[in-house]
Amino acid sequence: MKQTYTGPHAAPGDGTARVKKLINDPSTVTTESLEGFAAAHADLVEVHFDPTYVNRAGGAVSGKVGIVSGGGSGHEPLHGGFVGVGMLDGAVPGAMFTSPTPDQIAPALQAADGGAGVLAIVKNYTGDVLNFETAAELADAEGVTVRTVIVNDDVAVQDSLYTAGRRGVAGTVAVEKIAGAAAERGDDLDAVTALAEKVIANVRSMGVALTACTVPHAGKPSFDLPDDEIEIGIGIHGEPGRRRIPLASADEITEMLLTPVADDLGLAGGERVLLFVNGMGGTPASELYVVYRQARALLEARGVQVTRSLVGNYVTSLEMQGASVTVLRLDDELTALWDAPVHTTALRW
Repeated sequence: MKQTYTGPHAAPGDGTARVKKLINDPSTVTTESLEGFAAAHADLVEVHFDPTYVNRAGGAVSGKVGIVSGGGSGHEPLHGGFVGVGMLDGAVPGAMFTSPTPDQIAPALQAADGGAGVLAIVKNYTGDVLNFETAAELADAEGVTVRTVIVNDDVAVQDSLYTAGRRGVAGTVAVEKIAGAAAERGDDLDAVTALAEKVIANVRSMGVALTACTVPHAGKPSFDLPDDEIEIGIGIHGEPGRRRIPLASADEITEMLLTPVADDLGLAGGERVLLFVNGMGGTPASELYVVYRQARALLEARGVQVTRSLVGNYVTSLEMQGASVTVLRLDDELTALWDAPVHTTALRW
């Protein structure tokens, strides 16, 4: 027998309760979340509304290359959680799982310009790419020099409902961190762009979903996934993955994720890497470390040295249970930039 609920969290149309979330109204989730974010972290960020974007507290740093990223909400802490010293100067949150619009992005690009130009870091989703491209043209008309790099680290698929070519997923964190560090030390726009492109060329990711996520305004899971099955190769918007298989052990799942990543990178014995195990929002840290344990063992069995690590929920898909494995090939320069000081709400050392 269906349990009915007529309040604001009911699924549209039929009055059936499908999901429990700490929200007031699906149409105001993004705005109210940003209001809370601004109030909690006023020392690090400023949040603007109408149009909506986030920038570094105190505004653009004179003479420094600005770094701006963005995309649909629902992936927190990406991107607003990475605004701060040593990382992003601006972030542009769209509606839930929806690209921000050019009239949001262009003011964010202008606000991040300290006179040395701005690098836009864009995940490879069609809406994001087109809207950032339009916004860059608008900013250029206002005298802001903008370069753009496209992150496409997902080895699971070439094309999806949201993109032509590979999707941009958790590897975006490495691009933002390293480009942000290069800008902070005073590199010019060409040099910062080149380093971002170097990271993109050397980072790969793949994810798994144990459950689907529920977008508030949809009121029901984004796809059907039986309790005894998992989806290998999912995207961060709940897109279907490479294949659906029966539930397996953590070690078996980790090998399904790590092997395509390492093979695609062509890792050789003696190389150094960053190993990043990312949670999709609903997976506890204890399980992420189980995945990290096996991923590291598999890399070490190949003779690859894991010299830097990151484990946690950084690029999420609302409350989805699942994880992704990201590997970045390191050299001395990338290692130094990864280690450089960072102070944001989600990443700091």
